Amino acid sequence: MEGCSYYLAMVLVQLIYGGSNILIKFSLAEGLNPIVFVVYRHVMAMVLVGPFAYVLERKQRPSLSFSVAAKIFMLALFGTTIHLNVYYAGLAYTSPTVACALSNVIPSLTFLMAVLLGLEKLKIRTARGQAKVAGTLFCIGGSLVFTFWKGGYLFRGFVKSPLINISVAEMRHVKENWIKGALLILTSHIAWSAWLILQFSSLSNFGSLVSQAVVSKVYTARLSLTTMICFFASLQSSFLALFFARNPISWRLEWNLQLLTIVYCGVVISALAYYLQTWCISYRGPVFAAMFSPLQVIIVALFSAIAFAERLHFGSLIGTFLIIVGLYCVLWGKRKDNLVAEQTENGKGVLEDIKVLENDISVTNPVARERT
Repeated sequence: MEGCSYYLAMVLVQLIYGGSNILIKFSLAEGLNPIVFVVYRHVMAMVLVGPFAYVLERKQRPSLSFSVAAKIFMLALFGTTIHLNVYYAGLAYTSPTVACALSNVIPSLTFLMAVLLGLEKLKIRTARGQAKVAGTLFCIGGSLVFTFWKGGYLFRGFVKSPLINISVAEMRHVKENWIKGALLILTSHIAWSAWLILQFSSLSNFGSLVSQAVVSKVYTARLSLTTMICFFASLQSSFLALFFARNPISWRLEWNLQLLTIVYCGVVISALAYYLQTWCISYRGPVFAAMFSPLQVIIVALFSAIAFAERLHFGSLIGTFLIIVGLYCVLWGKRKDNLVAEQTENGKGVLEDIKVLENDISVTNPVARERT
């Protein structure tokens, strides 16, 4: 039952992220400043989660050293400040479907970073090693096809006219903006992959590469960890706002869709989704968390086809197919790695038991001891 809970949690996370892409696209089209949005959503999440963290984890909260605080600061920098601000800038130039489809490169980017940092062992002569390399190449190739080649329309839309008229002008993007938006989104996913790696293997110090310590295991109070990530994210984005969002009008909130988006993302994403991801990553690792990203494409594509009358391009279909094939090649290789690791650990355990048994025999049986 516990194993199923990890899968259900990550499916819920993808549903949450899929819905947020739609709402955020609307709000950006209505003039919501993306940096101001990042500040507000994380302040709201911090205010919401903070009291629960204080009450529920008061007795089990570990001490916060400077080293752990620096690691949490880096988590906020890569996972929210850089990732979200660049992602929303890209979303303003393209459609939510494109943004979600490109999220499928995250597992390959995560795997590539893990290899470069020495967290993943790549045995190129084995089938699992070749699968991971091929999957990474498929994902990179698919993302390039998706970004630079639209192609013609494949099918007619599910509906003849969009149900939500606000998207008619916004969902038709010229090629230059399409490429610009896709490149920005890919850049944001590099930062997100770095966040996944930092969750699993935090920086030991700023001069070396990585240590084997896990942030979410070193600091086991997950609600407090989520609160501090939101605090640092709001602080970092507020600093950016001093340069890019000086207009006081950008900070004014009204009872409209923009406020609904801030509340949804602050409560559901920054609070609930972050907590669920941290929980899953701490037990199942970053690759497991990244394997569910294709669900976003299905969720958003279906909604966009019905609500926006969005039609599928041939280049988008080919690119998405290559990305998803590459994704599951990487995941298959990772699964085989885990099986081999489990068998190796079991073998070591058996050998240790045999050695202990031999030592016991040599102590209790003088004849056996003389023979040895």
